[in-house]
Amino acid sequence: MTEDKTEGNKPGFNAPVDWRLAVRTGAALAPSGPRASRETAEQVVAELASASVLAELPVREVSGLLDDRPVPQALIVDRPGWISAAADSMSVLTGTENAGKGKLVGKPAGVQVGTMLAFLSTAILGQYDPFTGEDGTLLLVAPNILGVERALGVDPSDFRLWVCLHEVTHRVQFSSAPWLAEYMRTNVDILSEVGEEPLSEMLTRLLGEVRSRRNGDTADDPNSRGIVGLLRAAQAPPQREALDRLLMLGTLLEGHADHVMDAVGPAVVPTVTDIRSAFDRRRQKPSNPIQRVLRALLGVDAKVAQYVRGKKFVDAVVDRVGIAEFNTVWTNADTLPLLDEIDEPQRWISRVL
Repeated sequence: MTEDKTEGNKPGFNAPVDWRLAVRTGAALAPSGPRASRETAEQVVAELASASVLAELPVREVSGLLDDRPVPQALIVDRPGWISAAADSMSVLTGTENAGKGKLVGKPAGVQVGTMLAFLSTAILGQYDPFTGEDGTLLLVAPNILGVERALGVDPSDFRLWVCLHEVTHRVQFSSAPWLAEYMRTNVDILSEVGEEPLSEMLTRLLGEVRSRRNGDTADDPNSRGIVGLLRAAQAPPQREALDRLLMLGTLLEGHADHVMDAVGPAVVPTVTDIRSAFDRRRQKPSNPIQRVLRALLGVDAKVAQYVRGKKFVDAVVDRVGIAEFNTVWTNADTLPLLDEIDEPQRWISRVL
């Protein structure tokens, strides 16, 4: 879960990356986070560890997703800890764990990725990583959660549990539908394939996209705007379709997690309504010019839109057919929402149910 920035659009699927250098660069560049006494820091870590366990039951009850998989202990990290974990996950997902060997191989990409991770490490509140560890890894970034709860002026205990509800929902999604991880990996593999398409065809698509934007003909889909839209335009059809599938999956996963974290209600999180209101207001605040550039480069606005569009889809379907019928969405790849269904839930209902 991010405050207002994406977990990362990985640059250069094919380029070798010196992951160790990426971690060192990211750790060196990342700000340390809000100041806190040792006692406060220890209290935050302890409460987050407890909240990650407490979140399990309400997530199961609200989502209706059940399985017999073990519940892994949450990993409470600082910003360098998240950077290291994110680099591990990215290397596994892209199959480049052993890239970057040698004196120069992967160094430029390592610095670039490290710089990106440093920026993202200031905004990630939590993350479930299905690609590392036997049962995945649930990460909670303590300094970021502390900083946001202070900025929002919300009840700290409620906010920490609220964040855990979102991240535990992601873990439950993947544990209840184990095929999701392989589905993601397969589409990432397609994105990394190098085709035989002439460069001229890619340039033609890019120029057409730029021309459309100048003429004001951009699509309503936020994934067609910003750097994400340009990336889609640059892709050959197989890669663009794989990217669209990943974007749609991300929209569903984030929207469903937002639905669950709010649907638990005040019996579990007494100030849930106040937290959601304050959190959404903070997301909508304009950033400074440098942040706006970084948001564009990393596809941040598209990521934030994923939460909004996905939650509207889930809310609408659950309202019309109930959570049990909605959970058909986790059956297989064919039951996931299509591009033209995420904003028109009835189309998904008519096709799948």
